[in-house]
Amino acid sequence: MFDIGFAELVLVGVVGLLVIGPERLPEAIRTGSVWLNRIKRGFNDIKREVQQELHNDEVMQELRKTGQQIQAQAEDLEHSLEATRANLASAPANETHPEDSPAQTADKHAE
Repeated sequence: MFDIGFAELVLVGVVGLLVIGPERLPEAIRTGSVWLNRIKRGFNDIKREVQQELHNDEVMQELRKTGQQIQAQAEDLEHSLEATRANLASAPANETHPEDSPAQTADKHAE
């Protein structure tokens, strides 16, 4: 994280020993490591929240895209249904329909 080598750690330890003193140095190290852990945990929480928000954005974009596809399909179905209704309305009454049985077709031609 900080890219600190062994020589830098020894130098910080010696300076800390001279400035803080040997009696309070262990407590200062504990306090520093507690604060460092809190900072790391805070960064990890923020990172996790950002990743979750990015995932939520991806899911919402997929839902919008799917919704648009469904809407386009519904419009296509509506147009084809309207065209079918128009064709049925303009068809002559004596025309044979595929759903007519052979007996009904014979009756229509007999008239």
